Amino acid sequence: MDLHFGDSKPTDEERAAVDALLGPPESSWEGADRDEMRVADLRWARGGREARDRRHLLLPGLHAINDRVGWISEGALDYLCRRLTVPPAEAYGVATFYAMFSVKPRPATVLHVCTDLACAAAGAPELCAGVEARLGLGSGVSVERSPCLGLCERAPAALAIRAGDPVRTAVSAPATVAAAVRAASTPDSAPEEPPAALAVPQAGDASLTLLRRIGMVDPSSLDDYRAHGGYTALRRAFELGPAGVIREVTDSGLVGRGGAAFPTGRKWQATASQPDHPHYLVCNADESEPGTFKDRVIMEGDPYALVEAMTIAAYAVGAHQGYLYLRGEYPRAINRMQYAVDRARARGLLGDDILGQGYAFDIEIRRGAGAYICGEETALFNSIEGYRGEPRSKPPFPVEKGLFGKPTVENNVETLVNVLPILTMGAPAYAAIGTGRSTGPKLFCVSGSVDRPGIYELPFGATLGELLTLAGVREGLRAVLLGGAAGGFVRPDELNIPLTFEGTREAGTTLGSGVVMAFDDTVPLPRLLLRIAEFFRDESCGQCVPCRVGTVRQEEALHRIAERTGAAAAGDIALLREVGRAMRDASICGLGQTAWNAVESAIDRLGAYE
Repeated sequence: MDLHFGDSKPTDEERAAVDALLGPPESSWEGADRDEMRVADLRWARGGREARDRRHLLLPGLHAINDRVGWISEGALDYLCRRLTVPPAEAYGVATFYAMFSVKPRPATVLHVCTDLACAAAGAPELCAGVEARLGLGSGVSVERSPCLGLCERAPAALAIRAGDPVRTAVSAPATVAAAVRAASTPDSAPEEPPAALAVPQAGDASLTLLRRIGMVDPSSLDDYRAHGGYTALRRAFELGPAGVIREVTDSGLVGRGGAAFPTGRKWQATASQPDHPHYLVCNADESEPGTFKDRVIMEGDPYALVEAMTIAAYAVGAHQGYLYLRGEYPRAINRMQYAVDRARARGLLGDDILGQGYAFDIEIRRGAGAYICGEETALFNSIEGYRGEPRSKPPFPVEKGLFGKPTVENNVETLVNVLPILTMGAPAYAAIGTGRSTGPKLFCVSGSVDRPGIYELPFGATLGELLTLAGVREGLRAVLLGGAAGGFVRPDELNIPLTFEGTREAGTTLGSGVVMAFDDTVPLPRLLLRIAEFFRDESCGQCVPCRVGTVRQEEALHRIAERTGAAAAGDIALLREVGRAMRDASICGLGQTAWNAVESAIDRLGAYE
């Protein structure tokens, strides 16, 4: 393998960032100073397969450099590649895949200002213009317009990241020009984020199941978590045994809450029955769908619940190693989850002998770096393994060959935390919540033109109108977007749609991950559609032609008809339909297959461009 290392050298700071992650190099082949090594050290390479097996540390290594310096230089990338025996061209392809990394010099402080749907409706364009005017050239701050930061209940939002040792972050939401500038200029003195409970308008309601602890317990206290029922479900799991846990989950009717709605019990059983070992568990906390923030609220407000739920899932499928893939744009969630994992390990709730049952399991947190496509399970596996986050063709399916080519269960945060009430109340009682085909409680992310945005927990079967009434929908409602950018619009006269997978399907729309974004008549619909098209163009991984080309053509057509209606727009609308069908039928993954949904629904249901 010809690695083509260059002559660029890492700075001392870049070298220190990599060595802090990987340890000091053992030979000059790994980048050690030759003057400090024996001459014989140059005659052979060390590591071989063992070194190549460390490729999965490429993404953490890129984070280490970017966190310390603010960007990834050629010398730093070259040094990291030597340490991991990764071809530099491949590592460059990985580094340039993620929006949070830069391979060009930039200031140590980056201010990400969200310009996605909820923030756009809340004044993000004016916020961006004001911030850019205040933080011009020479300010030492790079202002970057960002896709959804997952702070939709506090829109508009901004996230400041200042490189250093340690890296410092500050969130401004709802952001003003002055507050965003302050967060970027002095992140250490920025106001503390409000507690996670403020994102739960129902906090304290005794009828809650999934959200009942948020606002009631100290998210940093393992003892407080246990005092409120924590680890009761895990003890019940050990009583039932792996097969019994899978049976309970299957009988409960639990399906995936990320949008695909695949039966969780079937997925777990398929993985547990695989003879190939080891088995892996992956929790997908890379919720990048515009309008989605439920996983963030759970991780910030009830982190031990996710640790316990992951332990139960791993026990059921025979996995001893779990990965929590968490959005890089969620600094508080990352810190709280890492603290919870460390505390659980210290108290014998992770590690070699959990609760004295002889079962070993541990969790490693991996940070994403700004790629919507990594929400797709196989793209997520590639990202963890140190490759570009591009989806894989199926079959084989992840239950057969997933992470590192081994049987893998992948579930999102909401799906996993549903396992706790299933085991504590029993499958029949859980299945009695909701409807016959959509069982249990569901979390909905409500934002936009409502008085009380936030996470709402309702049983499946509640109507869209009931949810919006709880959230305080404003006068002049024009449209509601269900499912996020990959979902569809519905009209104000369709609020009787039952919020179930089958109910939304019969109504010609989708429930998706539970996004509900309300827009009143002050929000320009054509601009929203154009923003959705821009989002998919930016986030397409480019692997398959239908999506790579189709998302660009969709955006181009929407630009042309942004100011036109009726007959003048008819030709481009026909083109949009043709491109949309091609993407839906021929794209490899769900991104391309759903990139046309929202635009199509706006044209057909709302009469956009008429």
